[in-house]
Amino acid sequence: QVPLVESGGGSVQAGGSLLLSCAESGSTYRPPYRPNCVGWFRQGPGKEREGVAFYYTGGDTPTYADSVKGRFTISQDNAKNILYLQMNNLKPEDSASYTCAWGTTHRSACSGDNTGIFATWGQGTQVTVSS
Repeated sequence: QVPLVESGGGSVQAGGSLLLSCAESGSTYRPPYRPNCVGWFRQGPGKEREGVAFYYTGGDTPTYADSVKGRFTISQDNAKNILYLQMNNLKPEDSASYTCAWGTTHRSACSGDNTGIFATWGQGTQVTVSS
């Protein structure tokens, strides 16, 4: 599997923002193949892992969990080949370890409901939001 590295986590007060990044070997997006489904998951203490945001590389509109719609934005920097998650108006309930993942699937299956399609995962970056 291609190793992924996340960065950008930290501690912020409610209402603040963070930008998470994900890339191979720290900053380079160069897998042995071009994944067409990329996204972010998160897992808080005592909680199950949940899908947060996903993007189908073919150009479809990104999909988001209901809990983050309107606040989070997933995107890719074509010049740097880095996956991002812009998180705005953070809430204490957003506190979790965030991990990125790459996979290959059909457009309709590019979501957090299909974890089996993601062959490559990062180790996670911690986000803590205080009230």
